[in-house]
Formats: sequence, C-alpha cells, structure tokens
Amino acid sequence: MSRLRRFFKLCLVGLIAGLLLQAIGCGGGTVSEQPMRLTIGLVSYDDGASSLEKYERFQTYLAEQLKAVVELEPVFNEIRAVEQVRAANWSLVFAPSGLAAIAIAEANYLPIFPTLGTPNQKSVLVVRDDSPFQTLGDLANEAIALGEPGSATGYYLPLYDLYGLTLEKVEFASTPATALEWVADGRVAAGALSEDDFQQYRRGFEDGAFRTLHASRAVPPGAVLISPRVDRNQQQYIEQAMQNASSAVTSDAGYIPNAAPPDLSQLIALVEKVRPLEARVKEQPAVLTISTDGLE
Repeated sequence: MSRLRRFFKLCLVGLIAGLLLQAIGCGGGTVSEQPMRLTIGLVSYDDGASSLEKYERFQTYLAEQLKAVVELEPVFNEIRAVEQVRAANWSLVFAPSGLAAIAIAEANYLPIFPTLGTPNQKSVLVVRDDSPFQTLGDLANEAIALGEPGSATGYYLPLYDLYGLTLEKVEFASTPATALEWVADGRVAAGALSEDDFQQYRRGFEDGAFRTLHASRAVPPGAVLISPRVDRNQQQYIEQAMQNASSAVTSDAGYIPNAAPPDLSQLIALVEKVRPLEARVKEQPAVLTISTDGLE
C-alpha cells in the first residue's frame, strides 16, 4: 500500500511540474513576463550631467507608456558612440549627423525622427584672429585639430575639404572646446568644429580671439534612430509613444515628432569617399591624398 501511495505521489508531482512548464512556455505564467528593456544612447561631450537631466522626463514618459525599463547611456566622445552603434548595443540613439550616417550605413539602424538643431549644419575651420592664414592652402605643412572619427562637422567634412594638402600633423580634440583651446594657445594653426559649437564655445574666450578661415558645405541635422535588434512590433509602439509625447517632453529630448527623418544619403556617400584618407590622418606628416582621381 505504501508503494502505491508513493507511486501516485510521484505521478502527481510530475503532473504539476508539467503543467507549470507548459504555462511558462506558453506565456501563461508571470515568470515569462519580462518587461521590455531599452537603452538610449547619447553623445554628451563634457556636459554629461546636464545632458541626462534633459532626457529624464523623456525617459520616465517612455517607461510609463511602454511599461518598459528605460536606461540612459551617455558617452563623452564619438569614438565610443561609434563602437556602441556598430555593436548595436543601443536600442535608441539620439545621434548627431555623422554618427547617424555610420549607424545607418554600417549597423542598419533606422532613422525615425529628426533631432532639433540647425537645419543646414556647417563645419568651420577656425584660426586665431591674428593668424596670417587666409585660405585652406595656407594650412599646408601646419598642425591642425580635427574632432574624433564619427563627427560630421569635426572630422568628415573638414577632412573632405582638406583633401590634397600635406599637414605637419593632425591632433584629435575630444570636444569642440578643446579644439578652440588648442587654437588659442598656438598648439595648432586651425581647428575644425561645427558652426553652432563655434558660436557657443567662443564665448569662453576673449572677444575677437578667432575668425573663420573656411566653412564647409551644409549637411542635415542629426536623427533619432532605432536598433535593428528591436522587434518590429516594439518599434511601432516606440514610434507611436514618441509621436504622442507632449511638446515639453519632445523639446527636452530634442527631437521633432511630426517630421520625416533627415535624408543622410549624401553624407553617407561623403563619409565613404574620405575613408581612404583615415590612415593618412594618423601619419606625420599627414599626406591627405589618395592614388586615384580624387574624392569627387
């Protein structure tokens, strides 16, 4: 009799375990109900704390709307940002135009909204006001500062415009403010940064300390992009939530919910054209030519 009871007890335990596993496998149990997790990537240069504050309302809103765990991940230079998008580690990216071009071309990110900012951004090469240089050609055999790879206005656009020159060396400034500091103290003859950043950061120096030697072609603003790893259905929920956000939320986060994402195809093509120059930039002297008919 005891063996029979033990047999029925084992059968009952097995039946209960089987029912539990079936419920979990079918999504019928709470064990399988994991919230969506989203990581938002930001490039914040040297103002990381204030950048996070700007996105906190958006972070809270998105978490509530999607019943998701939403994390902010700021990085302080384009090099780290490029690494993150190439690995598709960020679910959403608030990307300046250069990083957006790389995310689209190399990591299959999808642009969904334009970011706020100047519609037609330009890169400027800045010199000290007392500099003798008047044209790009005057920078031959001089040291200059570029931004880091991944920046359209600090790196790709000026590199394109400097094609054909031989430079003494190229220094890489991690922030636009650093590029201006190097120009001011004579470490480099010229520094590249966006026109908007120049107007912002020049305020930290004496009036009339700098002048613009050259301005590049215009490029579109940045974009909000979504990772190819995000499920298509989740993507629709994210886009809808972002479209329905209040103006206070979208303004803080810096995107335009009722506009088409920017067309970055020309910038993507320009980035591809200057790729062969990237190895030359690290040499001393930096000979910015390639063994073809040029970049056009």
